[in-house]
Amino acid sequence: MAVRLSAMSLMLGTLLLALASISTTSLAARVIVGDSAHWTFGYNYTEWANKSSPFYQNDTLVFMYDPPNSTTFPHSVYLMKNLRSFIACDLRKAKLVANVLQGGGDGFEFVLKKRKPHYFACGERNGIHCSVGLMKFAVLPLRRCHG
Repeated sequence: MAVRLSAMSLMLGTLLLALASISTTSLAARVIVGDSAHWTFGYNYTEWANKSSPFYQNDTLVFMYDPPNSTTFPHSVYLMKNLRSFIACDLRKAKLVANVLQGGGDGFEFVLKKRKPHYFACGERNGIHCSVGLMKFAVLPLRRCHG
């Protein structure tokens, strides 16, 4: 009897864990950075992020931009090391997460896996797209509450 009860408890626990995993994944949002403007020079992404927040852990940010050609500027996506480098658009310790070719088609997807500040910027033209072109924003993903 005790073995049967233990096996049932294990099955119930596994089922609940699977359901929790499904509901967490299904609640994650897919957010296009900049909405219809996409990832482009001159758009205020800090303002966009403020209007589009809150962001949650496991949400996916989609960066869409044209590959470089004769009529568009190249763009990229960098993850800045900290707030200081973000404010200064200092790319020296930043991590390239999407190069100039990765934003085409369905775009480049970045999943907000950790609950920590994420500082994004375009690194093209030695940071001018970041500093002058407003191509930077920060998000702090929250834990999604289940009701």
